[in-house]
Amino acid sequence: MSGRGRALLGAAAIAACLAGAASGEDMHTIRFGDLKGWTHDDHAAGLATFLISCDRLRPVPPETAEDWAAVCAEARQVAPADARAFFERAFRPIVSGSRPESLFTGYFEPELEGARARSEVFAWPVYSRPDDLPKGEPWFTREEIDGGALEGRGLEIVWLRDPVAAFFLHVQGSGRVRLRDGTTIRLGYAGRNNHPYRSIGRYLRDSGLMKRGNISAEGIATWVNADRAHRLSVLNHNPSFIFFQEHEIDPAFGPVGALGVPLTPERSVAVDPEKVALGGPVWVETKGREGPIRQLMVAQDRGAAVNGAQRADIFFGWGLAAFRNASVQNARGRLVRLVPRAAADRLER
Repeated sequence: MSGRGRALLGAAAIAACLAGAASGEDMHTIRFGDLKGWTHDDHAAGLATFLISCDRLRPVPPETAEDWAAVCAEARQVAPADARAFFERAFRPIVSGSRPESLFTGYFEPELEGARARSEVFAWPVYSRPDDLPKGEPWFTREEIDGGALEGRGLEIVWLRDPVAAFFLHVQGSGRVRLRDGTTIRLGYAGRNNHPYRSIGRYLRDSGLMKRGNISAEGIATWVNADRAHRLSVLNHNPSFIFFQEHEIDPAFGPVGALGVPLTPERSVAVDPEKVALGGPVWVETKGREGPIRQLMVAQDRGAAVNGAQRADIFFGWGLAAFRNASVQNARGRLVRLVPRAAADRLER
């Protein structure tokens, strides 16, 4: 999703602690000049991502729908060259909590090879949602499904090369599949078997099979692929199984996030929508695999493990580089909400 905790209060702060009425958390207003790297970002790219969200914004206090409507109306008239001035005019940066240190993780869209028909090369199915999938009750486990529990029902959408590729597609919940005819399809989440998710990374660590420093999506994939004799037993430690549906694909964008708009690589971020407005811009300061990340992003998604005002999950895109960046992303930093100026002004009254 650089640096460790940075004090946000002091000479740079222009407001004292302000109690958030709904969240119960302290809020601190800071200056744009306090945002590390702010002047060096591509604000036009951030504006383009923000505009995608404008028709679907979900405010959280102290914001109102009227605040966002006014900001979005102005944003639609802004030329790309004026993007930075627009953000500085229309918003104020706010951080939450008395110890505003955030944790940033990452996610990506898997890009896999597959085929419509089963073969010796492509032998692992991706299933659509069964009509008789019960609501809220545990169904067949991963081991039972991989063992053939759903065979013969015509649920196969595509076939992948191996169970490891299928497993990581399940973990991410969506992905791209390049077919033998050169076309690409997108698969999106359609349901699950209602068994709890169990981390195979934790299992490999606790079993002494992998060292803590090697636990990442890339490290796990490498280990499991290297031990073909035991890979199914390791993967089946997680009984959760995901069903998919096929979607139209725009190659320039990622999957549709919780806001209902397509995600933009390294501009979209998953947040806790109870704490951060879905559709609103945020400023991210953290450390990534390739160096510091100091960038304007937009909260367009949510994640099951993303809870609280100080958690965020950065969408890195698709392909090998995105996989590598997302798999090792786990760093502290600072998440700053950009709140419409009218809402920030009400806090200070």
